[in-house]
Amino acid sequence: MFYNRPCSVQGENLNRQRERQAPYFRWHVLEWVQRVAVTASAMIALGVIGLLVYAYTTPARAVDATGQPHPPAPFVVFTRPTATPVVKTPVPTPMPTPVIPRLGIVSGHRGNDSGSVCKDGLTEASINFDVASRVVYEMRQRGYQVDLLDEFDARLTGYRALLLLSIHADSCDYINDQATGYKVAHVLDSKAPRQEDKLVACLTDHYAARTGMTFHENSITRDMTKYHGFYEIAPDTPGAIIEIGFLYLDRPILTQRADLVAQGIVDGLMCYLAAPSGR
Repeated sequence: MFYNRPCSVQGENLNRQRERQAPYFRWHVLEWVQRVAVTASAMIALGVIGLLVYAYTTPARAVDATGQPHPPAPFVVFTRPTATPVVKTPVPTPMPTPVIPRLGIVSGHRGNDSGSVCKDGLTEASINFDVASRVVYEMRQRGYQVDLLDEFDARLTGYRALLLLSIHADSCDYINDQATGYKVAHVLDSKAPRQEDKLVACLTDHYAARTGMTFHENSITRDMTKYHGFYEIAPDTPGAIIEIGFLYLDRPILTQRADLVAQGIVDGLMCYLAAPSGR
């Protein structure tokens, strides 16, 4: 009995060692089976993908005129086409339309009546139009947009411009030897007194310097300071009226040197337009 006990103990120890190794063996077998299954699944998936690619990229084998099948098309792998870049034509930036400064010149009595009429038929309206047309031409040559307006022009209502000047002439009758020279005025109740004072001053000084005529201040009438056009234009448009001379004593310069008369007016307008402090 004593000799058999050690063998029994060794057997028990061996059984216990096998029991401890059994879980490790089972786990190892399961891991191996799992790896085999994953590998097989991957190979099957790749095979299916290959068949699909082949099916979609290989056309059906047609037969030729002799009934022989065409050789299979070469295996082609299509890639997703890349988007063709769209070249956008640059759109030029529109240039702002330049704003051309606007001026208004009224040819006194034109389109309404003759104004003063001399015994030989010379009319104030014709003198006014001759001078006004020359002024318009000269100012356009200097880059201004100039409107030649009639006496009661429909465009006068709400007219907006850098200035408005109405050109007239005085009586064709003999008054006295002092009835010579020119006159300049603006509206009596001015809405832009600083600008209109500057405009009148420029016209007064430069017209005298160019023509040599004298300023006949004492004969400025209510018809000038209450001139209808001043109440028709926009309140912020400076306005003035000039009577360029008397048709009786100043007739030679008005009829024979209309260019000089017009240049005197142009000089006055340019004086005003070149002075930012006056506008």
